[in-house]
Amino acid sequence: MKRRRPSSYVSGFTRNKEEYPWLTEVNSQSLQSANKNLDNAFTRFFREKKGFPRFKSKKNPVQSFQVPQHYRVDFDRKQIRLPKIGEIKTVFHRHFDGKMKTVTVSVTSTGKWFISILVDNGEPLSKPASFAADTTLGIDVGLTNFATFSNGEKVANPRHLKNSLQRLKVLQRRVSRKVKGSKNRKKAIQIVARCHEKVANQRNDFLHKLSNRIVSENQAIAVETLNVAGMQKNHCLAQSISDVSWSSFFRMLEYKCECYGKTLLTIGRFDPSSKICNRCGYLNRDLRLADREWTCPDCGTHHDRDINAAINIKKFALQDQNLVGVTGAERAIEPVDSLPLGRGMKQEAPPLRAG
Repeated sequence: MKRRRPSSYVSGFTRNKEEYPWLTEVNSQSLQSANKNLDNAFTRFFREKKGFPRFKSKKNPVQSFQVPQHYRVDFDRKQIRLPKIGEIKTVFHRHFDGKMKTVTVSVTSTGKWFISILVDNGEPLSKPASFAADTTLGIDVGLTNFATFSNGEKVANPRHLKNSLQRLKVLQRRVSRKVKGSKNRKKAIQIVARCHEKVANQRNDFLHKLSNRIVSENQAIAVETLNVAGMQKNHCLAQSISDVSWSSFFRMLEYKCECYGKTLLTIGRFDPSSKICNRCGYLNRDLRLADREWTCPDCGTHHDRDINAAINIKKFALQDQNLVGVTGAERAIEPVDSLPLGRGMKQEAPPLRAG
């Protein structure tokens, strides 16, 4: 026999709705989703001991909410019906088939509204393909060149923010001269937001195109772990490091490798990839960050710093003891031998920070 709840029982959301009637204007499942996100944020904070949750401010121009159920998508009429909102005229990016899950409605700082629908199409992910040394690409990222590949190719840093910085300064100066709370100030803020949005779109377009090309042309990709947050504490380079967006690039490589059946190999952040000769293994302890080229005193090989680092990253990734993460296939080849030891590496040395 099913037990009934006491008549005096009132749920937390019901009690809040009685105290704040404006909560009834919002879909109840959206409120539950926000409460769930808050609970997850506090769980991560107490588990990882960092990042205390911050509540969303109503003054923040970027807002979003989730609708888990009870919505309807009509491709013929080009509309989406949301609970408590009604039918919304929509421009669909693509048609899809599958089980529709959570919908996320968001608005940007420029006033553009987007609806993102999570769909399970039931198709399994591609099985990771086997890889070998000749089908593995090592990537070294930097500021002068965004990426340097182990095959010698260099991808220039587009510097989207730096190219628009002068324009942003002019627009921001116009905002500061407007009267606070006036319509002209709101218009000036929108112009600044559109400029920032253009820079973000340019950056994302560059990262997506580059990551797609890398994943489609190689079976395995080797990268190094970077402490981006620690690098940004250098105030001379913080803006440039934020502009290149290495974290977004690595995140794109990770999920695209998982989607297309490729393998992403990650090595530790303290492996001295720039200071080791990729021919003989000599460790150049005196190499400075300003030295872009150097000659190995042991074998006489002349190295480009970035290309040498990319080759070493690839070699480190093909050794099991240097891996800190593998996304994709398990090792499909026998591990390669360790790098040959030159005169500078015969004695055990403390871990060095990669240059």
